Amino acid sequence: MDLLKGDENVDELLLAQTHVWNHTYRFISSMSLKCAVELEIPDIIHNHGQPITTSDLALAIHIHPSKDNPLSTRPFLLAMLDPFLMKPYQYLSTWFQNDDPTLTVFALAHGSSMWEHAGHEPRLNQFFNEAMASDCLLAASVVLAKCKGVFEGLKSPVDVGGGTGTMTKVLAKAFPQMDCIVFDLPHVVDGLQGSENLKYVGGNMFEKVPPGEAIMLKWMLHAWSSENCTKILERCKEAIGSKEKGGKVIIIDTIIGNQEVDEVSVETKLFFDMEMMVCVEGQERNEQEWSKLFVAAGFTNYKIHHILGLRDGFTIGAMRHLPPQPVA
Repeated sequence: MDLLKGDENVDELLLAQTHVWNHTYRFISSMSLKCAVELEIPDIIHNHGQPITTSDLALAIHIHPSKDNPLSTRPFLLAMLDPFLMKPYQYLSTWFQNDDPTLTVFALAHGSSMWEHAGHEPRLNQFFNEAMASDCLLAASVVLAKCKGVFEGLKSPVDVGGGTGTMTKVLAKAFPQMDCIVFDLPHVVDGLQGSENLKYVGGNMFEKVPPGEAIMLKWMLHAWSSENCTKILERCKEAIGSKEKGGKVIIIDTIIGNQEVDEVSVETKLFFDMEMMVCVEGQERNEQEWSKLFVAAGFTNYKIHHILGLRDGFTIGAMRHLPPQPVA
């Protein structure tokens, strides 16, 4: 059988083979990065203060830094590349052929949803919360630097899905007049100690959200389906009261197709979109899709704040007389 027809065909096939190999082995970059972080190599190079030879680096690998950088991405990186969260990717082809639309790839791989698993798997609960906390400190710092006015004058913000409260702690310190609430599942906030103007409350956001002047949803709605996002936003609207009373919802999340400045930014958003599909039931959304969610939950207006690089901030307000609309 003559499979090759001329030099041009051979060159195309060889180039195609190279592309396939590159995609096949792309995981090596992530695994190499994980290895370097576990060996503390970035800290060693930074603490060395000048270029370091490979022989000196090899000798220093067993040295551990005395104190982690509070803005380190180490917890996030190690969590996302943990074998437990990597396993669902082995089930992608099976999931695509599955007839149950409610089954996530994670549930197919592990037998239950990620949130159910975290409720009885302390290790998953811990490393996931540590990953989210490592991002929250940077996010809080940037939000205060660029959008401090959004929070000024607030007396009772509620951080829904706020995890261990890293972002809210920063706000509580910056605005001591606030009485802040971190609201999350009971197993997430169990045993966490609050402060004079911050307390932890356990509960189910699909049932009820603690009342407050402002509800914060940071990098949280992208983990849920449009139907469940609408339910969450409806509970938030109930919690803040009408816009005339100053109630608002503050959302920090990704907007697809919004201000991407390069191909790398586009690729990053698509990677997160894939991660949401595989590990939970969510997706990244464009502005039109976000707008539909707001309208479906009964909100009448929103404002976008470009603050966190790949992520943007929404401020949305509600009018009581507008009934919930079906999600398109």
